[in-house]
Amino acid sequence: MIIGMIFGLGALALIVAAIFRQRVLAVRIEDGAASAEEVSKLKEISDAIAEGAMAFLGREYRVMSIFMIIFAALILWTVDHGAYTAVAFLAGAATSVVSGYVGMRIATKGNVRTASAARISLQKAFNVAFHSGSVMGFGLTGLAVVGLLLVWMGIDVLLPLGDVTREVQMEILSGFGLGGSAVALFGRVGGGIYTKAADVGADLVGKVEAGIPEDDPRNPAVIADNVGDNVGDIAGMGADLFGSIAESTCAALVIGAAAYAVTPEASRNIGVLLFPMLVNGVGILASVISLPFIRATVEEKVEGALKSALIISTLIMLVALYPVTHWVFGTTTFMVGAVNVDATGVFVALAAGLIAGLLIGLVTEFFTSHRYKPVREVADASKTGSATNIIYGLALGYNSAVIPMLLIAISVVVGFVFAGMYGIALTAIGMLGTIAVGLTIDAYGPTSDNAGGIAEMAEMGKDIRKRTDALDAAGNTTAAIGKGFAIGSAALTSLALTSAFLTRANNVLVTQGKSPLDLTITDPQVLAGLLVGGALPFAFSAMTMKSVGKAAFDMIEEVRRQFREIPGLMEGTAKAEYGKCVDISTKASIREMIAPGLLVILTPLIVGFLFGPQMLAGLLMGALVVGVMLAISMANSGGAWDNAKKYIETGVHGGKGSDTHKAAVVGDTVGDPFKDTSGPALNILIKLMAIISLVFAATFATNGGILLK
Repeated sequence: MIIGMIFGLGALALIVAAIFRQRVLAVRIEDGAASAEEVSKLKEISDAIAEGAMAFLGREYRVMSIFMIIFAALILWTVDHGAYTAVAFLAGAATSVVSGYVGMRIATKGNVRTASAARISLQKAFNVAFHSGSVMGFGLTGLAVVGLLLVWMGIDVLLPLGDVTREVQMEILSGFGLGGSAVALFGRVGGGIYTKAADVGADLVGKVEAGIPEDDPRNPAVIADNVGDNVGDIAGMGADLFGSIAESTCAALVIGAAAYAVTPEASRNIGVLLFPMLVNGVGILASVISLPFIRATVEEKVEGALKSALIISTLIMLVALYPVTHWVFGTTTFMVGAVNVDATGVFVALAAGLIAGLLIGLVTEFFTSHRYKPVREVADASKTGSATNIIYGLALGYNSAVIPMLLIAISVVVGFVFAGMYGIALTAIGMLGTIAVGLTIDAYGPTSDNAGGIAEMAEMGKDIRKRTDALDAAGNTTAAIGKGFAIGSAALTSLALTSAFLTRANNVLVTQGKSPLDLTITDPQVLAGLLVGGALPFAFSAMTMKSVGKAAFDMIEEVRRQFREIPGLMEGTAKAEYGKCVDISTKASIREMIAPGLLVILTPLIVGFLFGPQMLAGLLMGALVVGVMLAISMANSGGAWDNAKKYIETGVHGGKGSDTHKAAVVGDTVGDPFKDTSGPALNILIKLMAIISLVFAATFATNGGILLK
């Protein structure tokens, strides 16, 4: 029955995604068009964005496929039951690729339809953008839940209980999460480099040097900029959160399975075993129920409608989890370390993660929305130039990391007190409980942003642009909320994966008659690991930011060349060579994503094999603590710089074209790689290293520490 419920709820998400896809495609571009020429322009621009996005995705996936095959071979040769783990790995990677492809396709169809629907009403345009985001939100969540369940069922058939333990089964299943996270790393880094190279080039040369509006068709980088919104914030974010769902669930399953093995009553209850998967399904149902409450009829209510989706779905899930938890667990209890886990403890751990996730999102909004004091202070600082704008933005980012870290700490303590290490994994799952809605409102942002760009390039008129700007402004704030949410969940997911790694490694060591890992902070191996792990986020951020800088340099030179050499371009009588800018971003992002990716993937493997699981545990914790704080501060600084610029563009401090605005644009370009490349990619750094460690845990415990033996 439990298996049927999990599958049914996962299928429900896929059905909802299919329904919304049809609703988006049912919108006619021709409806309400001023002329046939306008329709032709809309289709031409939309096709150019779609062509660029899909071309990039195809090249990125071809490069990634080579890596996936090599890494699958490594798993096959070095991990116990490597063939099964390698297949799970490839299944996770393939599922993540499919979800990214589907999300990209609908986003490039939804953007132009959002722009055309804006002719009719704001509500119509909002619905199209929201439905487009829902395809990604519900489709990806459904694929994650159904994919996890089917892979586990396959493992259970091929390696039934008796041949292997439940713990081994779940360790194999972790390969699915590893595959999804590996795709996410390259998607986030590559997509982030692509979008920010184009964005920086378009802004610095277009807005600051040439003094032309954003999304002006005369700007050669404008198509690349719109393509980048999709490859970075649709495919990249989707893969990131797909990995989080799979990884947090696998962590809970590994820890739980280890506890069930010594608790006969629990081991016989399949519902208890698969409960983490069921929680994801309950989140889908809560998200579906929240949909009818989401409406936006006027500009001022757009942001509120998006936020209400997250709040309502959170409340629904909180109410639903209590009876579901007690129904599944009943009187079943099991020990995780020294903690006795029961239904009440499980519910409290889930609730702690769910509430912490919502609060982190709201704190992020406070620090990144221009409705509040912090961002307005950054805007005020722009009056004295770009230097003070940057100083205030950096200070805001550092300050914004404090409360989320406290919330994460509280949720960790609550989860551990009530359910031990298993509880920590459950807090991560709880935080991701309403991810279907969370990803929906995040994917809504780039769709509405693209719609505004298309409206500008097609010269649809100021009234249409006013509506798309309202949609975009709301999406900008909710995107920042989504990034805060993603970082918080990444922290808990990484901690849960590290806990699962320690559980699995210690069990193997004890079975071999060896002592369990000594994680005393003064131990030289642990301390060395902590220091190296703490340095990794800085090295990774430096590499990715420099990559954006390199690509942006080439983009700026190309835009300047076209402005200089194409007669009539600035007068609007000649057409920009958009394809050359798209090609620059594509080549640069594919080239520059490899080195940061290898840094993340190879580090835990090298440390685990050469120095052993003890130093690796220290490395994971160091990377976790430093990486989360750095990610939060970078993402919020970038969001604040962006919204300070948009606040000035409303007319304050001189408005568009003023010296204050130019200073804010410079700050925004500094913040672009902060919030859309390095910051979000740090999520995957800490998660991917942790799940690699989990998949290779038994191997490291048996054969690791070559240099320290």
